[in-house]
Amino acid sequence: MKLSTLFVAGVCAGTLFASCDPYVANERQLSLTHTTLIDGDAYQFFQLVGSKAVYENDYAAYAGSIARSSQAKQLAAKVQEVYGSLVPKLDSLARLKQVDFPIKGAAKYETTGEVETAVEREKIAGNRVDSAQLDDDDLGTERVPSLSYSDDTYIHHVQHETAVVKDQLQRMTRNTDKEVRTFAEASLKKVTELFTLAGGKEDANAHH
Repeated sequence: MKLSTLFVAGVCAGTLFASCDPYVANERQLSLTHTTLIDGDAYQFFQLVGSKAVYENDYAAYAGSIARSSQAKQLAAKVQEVYGSLVPKLDSLARLKQVDFPIKGAAKYETTGEVETAVEREKIAGNRVDSAQLDDDDLGTERVPSLSYSDDTYIHHVQHETAVVKDQLQRMTRNTDKEVRTFAEASLKKVTELFTLAGGKEDANAHH
């Protein structure tokens, strides 16, 4: 009986000490209250860039496997290099700032054969889709005719999406949070190189 009592007491003590651990406490606070340690601007950055980084990394893996031009293949490889390195860093920073990561509700890149829906691409990437561009029959389902993959379409897509990420990083270099600023400053150069490789210009409107 004494050994059983000691065992139970040990388990209870272990549970108590675990609950006092700062990391465990932070994890519980995040899961129960969703309280973060950053401002709204930085939180939006995590939501937008976090979802794009995961999505673009997966899209690049697919594009690289079917691309025909050397330019598209090289670009897809660079996308995987850049975003593949950003994802774990975003994850670490998100944990530090008590932000859910991966981003909850963010869609994963999926393909059916070699087609995907234009509206779905824009919705997943976090872009607004103008309903005026859709036919009446499309409004109920938010779908437009599927478009086959092409190297030119992918290159333009990377240029546009990387411009958005670059703009967000530039914005975060002025954030009040020191760790967020450091991350943005360290990541901006790589993302800018990717933007340039995709044909982007420093002119803010050149990627449209």
